[in-house]
Amino acid sequence: MKKVIIIVVVFLVISCNNQNPSKPMNISENQKVVKQYFEYFNDHDWKKMAEMYTQTADFKDPSLGPGIVRQSREQIQNKYAELNKIFPDLHDKVLQIYPSGEKHIIVEFVSTGTGPDNSKFELPICTIFTIENGLITKDFTYFDNFEE
Repeated sequence: MKKVIIIVVVFLVISCNNQNPSKPMNISENQKVVKQYFEYFNDHDWKKMAEMYTQTADFKDPSLGPGIVRQSREQIQNKYAELNKIFPDLHDKVLQIYPSGEKHIIVEFVSTGTGPDNSKFELPICTIFTIENGLITKDFTYFDNFEE
């Protein structure tokens, strides 16, 4: 019995020592998609950003109204181009990316910009992206939509 315990302990020690904690975790393909998405957003490249979605994608976004709204790539591109006209310095700062399962990435970020009257806004946002085959199929965005 002592031999079995010793063998188990030795096996556990060897297994633990074979872990390489200095090796970074692999960034999932979906995380890469999301990082690229925010690069396009901050470059104001609405066409490339819209191409990251399927031909039509499901959106849950207070700015689009209640419930789930289907948007085409063209509608996505136009929405952000119009928003960019109002806020020329529109920028998203990603605070944290949380992978969730095989298809979902949750992103916590702060959107900022300056309006035509030089008023600035800073809006904390959380988006749940559903990504399938390298394309965004769902974009469920949550933020405080109440006016002060």
